[in-house]
Amino acid sequence: MTHDRTPEACDLLIEAGWVVPVVPHGVVLEDHAVAVRDGEIVAVLPTREARARFDAAETVSRPDAALIPGLVNAHTHNPMTLLRGIADDLPLMEWLQGHIWPVEGAVMGPEFIEDGITLAIAEMLRGGTTCANENYFFPDVQAAVYKQHGFRARVGLPVIDFPTAWAKTSEEYFERAGEVHDQWRDDPLVATTFAPHAPYTVSDENFERIRMLSDQLDIPVHLHTHETAHEVSESHAKLGQRPIARLDRLGLINDRLIAVHMTQLTDAEIALCAQRGVSVVHCPESNLKLASGFCPVGKLVKAGVNVAIGTDGCASNNDLDMFGETRTAALLAKAVAEDASAFDAATALHAATLGGARALGFEAKIGSIEPGKQADVVCVDLGQIETQPLHHVVSQLIYATGRHHVSDVWIAGRAKLRERMLVDMDAAALVANARQWRERIAAIRLT
Repeated sequence: MTHDRTPEACDLLIEAGWVVPVVPHGVVLEDHAVAVRDGEIVAVLPTREARARFDAAETVSRPDAALIPGLVNAHTHNPMTLLRGIADDLPLMEWLQGHIWPVEGAVMGPEFIEDGITLAIAEMLRGGTTCANENYFFPDVQAAVYKQHGFRARVGLPVIDFPTAWAKTSEEYFERAGEVHDQWRDDPLVATTFAPHAPYTVSDENFERIRMLSDQLDIPVHLHTHETAHEVSESHAKLGQRPIARLDRLGLINDRLIAVHMTQLTDAEIALCAQRGVSVVHCPESNLKLASGFCPVGKLVKAGVNVAIGTDGCASNNDLDMFGETRTAALLAKAVAEDASAFDAATALHAATLGGARALGFEAKIGSIEPGKQADVVCVDLGQIETQPLHHVVSQLIYATGRHHVSDVWIAGRAKLRERMLVDMDAAALVANARQWRERIAAIRLT
């Protein structure tokens, strides 16, 4: 005699034409479902079995969609969405010193941070991004805004060797960093990282202090480095060392380092990063736009270095489109390596999801669709004209899909985008607010 098993309760059952879990690598599960309870993935199984096993409070059926892990934007300056397009087609130092820093100096403050990040969150959600690694000032405001909108983030604790609106002295940068870290140390969505700006703007003494505190607090160090040939040659001329050699001398080349850009690398430096467990964040579109150089992604992956993808800020990209960024990364890697098989579609998707999660130290929580992880997941509609015919799901995601194909987004099991509509953000108000910032910034630049 058989007894029907009582269905298990779950909060959400997402049924998809294809589930792309990222782990195992390159696998696509056809007609599968993901069950979510208390914000966590509890099962990944064929849709028919899921319907028999679970009694879901809500079922979302997307037979033409691929369900993927939420994209992780591993390097952002999200308040800079409000500076999108103010100084284009300029080299890095002229762009930074002649345009960006003067405008920032005039507008920097809690209101600018809050409004810029809110606009960025909306843009990221509409593009399937569910987590950002933030690097900017006023991390206390940043953290509060990410938390308010239920968006996952690592918030950088800035350290730079000159006064800003956030802090005036090295002592104040560290004191304020400690306060923000203490406030957010146990939050399920928002965590912190040290964010020294770059080797050319941070002293040995401050780097040593960061390394010590990073070890004590067990948080990463998020750093622009080896961004341009000029940065590397200037370091050699002034200090007799390339930046990576200097950072190694100071104890920072380790598995907590999130090294951003890395366009100027020797084979020995790549081997050192692999040996020490450094994560490299590749920002191809910003590097292309500022003519900063080419990150040797193919060599990094072959050496076993963890590679993540970042958009950088909207002032140098000019968008937060992780689908576009990942496609650019995949194509550029092939050209740089002179190898069409370099950084294939599955590897690129891994970099945009689990690679980013690993760089941030979030790999136990997010980055793949596995039981026990947080339900940070995204539906991508592959039923449209632009994605037909569908021969290979992962290739289509990287080479044919745009962010406009994202239909639904969940973070920790909570719906943030439903059938292309933001669930709890007012799109018209966001646009109106961005327009008033345009007027304010234009007035500043005229004076």
